[in-house]
Amino acid sequence: MKKEYDFSKSVKNPYVKKLKKQISINLDAETIEYFKALADQSGAKYQTLINMFLSECAAKGLKPDFL
Repeated sequence: MKKEYDFSKSVKNPYVKKLKKQISINLDAETIEYFKALADQSGAKYQTLINMFLSECAAKGLKPDFL
């Protein structure tokens, strides 16, 4: 290991805006099973699918019917 490192030519991480934040969320069992079934079909993880779906809703400005 070096005593000192030169970071003068370093660049900012372009993925820093894409970092995820861990939270707790209560979901209906049926909802989880739905996304798990989609995950089995697609090969993706069910949590990734839920995140993708919610991100798409947010990007489109969708709101629940009761609002």
